[in-house]
Amino acid sequence: MWTDRSVFYQIYPLGAFGCPFENDFQSKSRILRMKDWIPHLKKLGVDCILFNPVFESHTHGYDTIDYKKLDSRLGTNEDFAFVCKLLHENGIRVVLDGVFNHVGRGFFAFQDVLMNRENSSYKDWFYINFWENNNYDDHLSYQNWEGNNNLVKLNLQNYEVVQYLLDVIFFWKNEFQIDGLRLDVAYCLDREFLKTLHRTCKEIDPSFFLLGETLHGDYNQWVNAEMLDSCTNYECYKGLYSSFNSANLFEILHSLHRQFGKDNWCLYQGKHLLSFVDNHDVERIASQLVHKEHLSLIYTMLFTMPGIPCLYYGSEWGIEGKKNWNDTELRPEISHLEWNTLTDHIQKLILIKHEHDALHQCDYQQIYLTNTACIYQMKSEKETLWICINMNPDNVEVPIDYRGQANNLLTQSQVDINGVLYLEPNSSMILQI
Repeated sequence: MWTDRSVFYQIYPLGAFGCPFENDFQSKSRILRMKDWIPHLKKLGVDCILFNPVFESHTHGYDTIDYKKLDSRLGTNEDFAFVCKLLHENGIRVVLDGVFNHVGRGFFAFQDVLMNRENSSYKDWFYINFWENNNYDDHLSYQNWEGNNNLVKLNLQNYEVVQYLLDVIFFWKNEFQIDGLRLDVAYCLDREFLKTLHRTCKEIDPSFFLLGETLHGDYNQWVNAEMLDSCTNYECYKGLYSSFNSANLFEILHSLHRQFGKDNWCLYQGKHLLSFVDNHDVERIASQLVHKEHLSLIYTMLFTMPGIPCLYYGSEWGIEGKKNWNDTELRPEISHLEWNTLTDHIQKLILIKHEHDALHQCDYQQIYLTNTACIYQMKSEKETLWICINMNPDNVEVPIDYRGQANNLLTQSQVDINGVLYLEPNSSMILQI
């Protein structure tokens, strides 16, 4: 699938383009600022933009009011069609955030239930209890998402709801030529709904990408031939930052072996999960890492481990952000795009990811491991790569069963190995053996 060799770039548009947190329903073409980002994205070498919610909503985008309308704070449908066309013309695909587990209270069908109660033709679109009350004093209650009564859970076992959502997807596919969907809280979605979604989307376009937001558990529950193409790899996300902060590379390499190793019991051999070091829900990696000199190292691991690497906007030049009550600190406006040595490093990693077959085969093997240094191998029929990480402030001498020369792809320099490999302090190498 096209995604297997791609690098994703995630943008939270309501934040990045300076929208007010509360929807003022004043149409302003902020989404057109995307035009100014395209040269930056092309220079980086990204293949696909993952847009967090763009549907009309009350606040953060996950409380949908209208699935077929661009959020007024971002502009009009015509504005977004122009942006999608421009991205496609520049070789960049578009994946949208599909929020199908729940809607906002302003969604037309729920408003009809509030008005007509038991007589509403939409009452079975939700899980309504007409004999209780709630904190909005609606004289009814309903299932929500994780205790948030502003997010009304949809009944995805209802045929009309499923058909409505499929029609929404057809709309965005036909009008904007989107290339896939990120399914918000996919771990909450009805499994039969996911199967119907998969079957229908693949009939329209076999290359249409279905990505699920998943947190814990066996990702095979969702990533399989009947449901999703990929999911968010939160296990390795945690392993990455935790390994650097605790000086314990055993954690992330255990996860990599558990997921992608050569043993028969390893879970996700041949599957391309979405890998990341930060996103719109978690602290920026530049704020998360205790030692900022490890930023380039963690990105080396991100782009060389099995999976589809995803950059979160602004993190390529190291912006920081801590969790706050409405996550706006994680989703800031970007007034100008920056480029620094970290961005240079990530640009090189993206180029290497594109050009080297070994990084797309998920053929992972551990070569060397201590608390603060590691070497792991990615291999294809054409080549063998060793990814070398030293998070130690001192030089490390690694005894290695290899004699000969290797090419360091990050510096395009030759490295002599004579039974010992020398790792410089706080450094990473990608060696072509």
